[in-house]
Amino acid sequence: MESILLFCKGATTGPDGRLNIQGVFNELYAADFPARQDRLVLAGVIEWERHTQGRIPFKIDLTDPDGISVFSIDGHTDVESRPTNGAPAKTQLVLPMEKVMFPVAGQYRVRLSVNSEEIFGPSMYLMRSDDE
Repeated sequence: MESILLFCKGATTGPDGRLNIQGVFNELYAADFPARQDRLVLAGVIEWERHTQGRIPFKIDLTDPDGISVFSIDGHTDVESRPTNGAPAKTQLVLPMEKVMFPVAGQYRVRLSVNSEEIFGPSMYLMRSDDE
């Protein structure tokens, strides 16, 4: 399993099957902490191993600088079998995140858990606006 995930302002899937991502960013500023971000979107693609198929549950956590989850998304995807001469199966994700609380300044990371496998990334950096 491989993934490419990005924080962005918005994302859509087009009729041609492409993922359109707008306003990619990896830093936010706040005057004080805890801070709240009203809305951001986590978007990207998970590419599956050829032997993976069926209903696959996943969990995405946004973790604070101490590795504690501050926001979670539980979901599932249906992975279809693909011919060996074609591209592997993929899942496109467009996951709005509403009212995310950031308790302290620092690096926040995405942790994607599927079965017993974990993938990390991307990071979001929360900084005091007076440090800008």
